[in-house]
Amino acid sequence: MNIVLIGYRGAGKSTVARLLALKLGWPWVDADVEIELKAGKSIAAIFADEGEAAFRDLETMVLAELLDRNGLIIAAGGGAVLRETNRRQLRERGRVVWLRAEPAALLARTAADATTAQRRPNLTTAGGAIEVETILRERIPLYEQCAELSLDTDRKPAVEIAAEIARHFNLSPTENL
Repeated sequence: MNIVLIGYRGAGKSTVARLLALKLGWPWVDADVEIELKAGKSIAAIFADEGEAAFRDLETMVLAELLDRNGLIIAAGGGAVLRETNRRQLRERGRVVWLRAEPAALLARTAADATTAQRRPNLTTAGGAIEVETILRERIPLYEQCAELSLDTDRKPAVEIAAEIARHFNLSPTENL
């Protein structure tokens, strides 16, 4: 089995995945990076050149490939839960952790990441806080469907969140799910 971190962009999935991997001695992967490598371009460029549906097709393919591996920590894309087939695969082939944060924190974190604007498109015409709140309303029930553990990332350092995940699944550096 794999540990899969889900949640909105800026929730801390990649940071926590890296720290959890260090703690457990497991490999980790950022699914969005894998998508960009496979496509040979940024997610923003995929959206611009081919549209969201083509991106979601590629996302589904990459997620399935990652879930076919074993003993991997996966930082899934924020929208990976949008397709039922992805939600089913996540539940069946991973131990899923939803990393939550308040909209203001998500917005501040993505604004502080210089690569966000270059690599990731706006998902609505509104952008900003309205976009975050709109997308969260749509996705929260989907994150809830998938997650067996849900953690708030607003008030805890990422290293504490990684430790909490390891404790929840009773994992030590030598164990593999």
